[in-house]
Amino acid sequence: MHNHVVCIGECMIELRQRWDGLLDRSFGGDTLNTAVYLARLGVSVDYATALGEDPWSDEMCAAWSREGVGTGLVRRVPDRLPGLYIIQTAPSGERSFLYWRDNAAARTLFDPPHGAALGERLARYDMLYLSGITLSIYADAARESLFGALAAARARGARVVFDTNFRPRGWPDRDLARKLYRQAFAQSDIVLASVEDLAPLFGPDGEAELAVHAPGAERVLKLASPCVRIAGAGPEITVEAQPVARVVDTTAAGDSFAAAYLAARLVGHGPAAAARAGHRLAGAVVGHAGAIIPATAMPSPEPPP
Repeated sequence: MHNHVVCIGECMIELRQRWDGLLDRSFGGDTLNTAVYLARLGVSVDYATALGEDPWSDEMCAAWSREGVGTGLVRRVPDRLPGLYIIQTAPSGERSFLYWRDNAAARTLFDPPHGAALGERLARYDMLYLSGITLSIYADAARESLFGALAAARARGARVVFDTNFRPRGWPDRDLARKLYRQAFAQSDIVLASVEDLAPLFGPDGEAELAVHAPGAERVLKLASPCVRIAGAGPEITVEAQPVARVVDTTAAGDSFAAAYLAARLVGHGPAAAARAGHRLAGAVVGHAGAIIPATAMPSPEPPP
């Protein structure tokens, strides 16, 4: 299929703490958030993960289908449950996360004997999207299967997109994290990075790490100020974001930026126009609570540049 995308990772039950101490329940996960926003932007997208056989897993699959996200690569695992996380949001809109995910079904996605068969199916897609969080949830053998699938897909002409989303608690071994991130850089055609993600891993040399290990990739780096610097796709450019009047919750700002950026690139827009589309969607997302905003809150399409 033309421009058929698969997002690989984990979706969890999301509990958001309200001002009165009560919790609102939803679901979310970085690559799932991107898949939903891609679908809303008209991209043909499937989600590859593993879930349990419980009612909440059923609820997730049904919700994804309603959003237009394909669930044919969702493996259901008996006696496992989805992971869970709680979002705590500061008055500034910045958020922190508490996780319960050690035995989550998603961790088994690439376990043998399923990993090899899944790799063959992934190789048929035009674009494969994963994140640093995706890498953090698998065991060593499963990661080897994942990297093998990425290599096979690229050999068939697919593009691999790696989003650097870095969560320190998912990486108790920083040396391992650095090794795997470099491996992901080397196997990527587009890298969506941020100085916030790279600094804990590589210190002030994070951007240099990208240039060294992903020299042929399109490198989109979110800076400390609200702008991105794009290299590797022609002349280096910087694209600033428009000011956002009201920040409620920054959850999924990066995930939605990734979706809009990739959706624009898939239909042939240049990096600058794609970055503007990413900024625009992310600006709408941070004005709402939770990872997935109401469909009615999606910004209207911008006219072609």
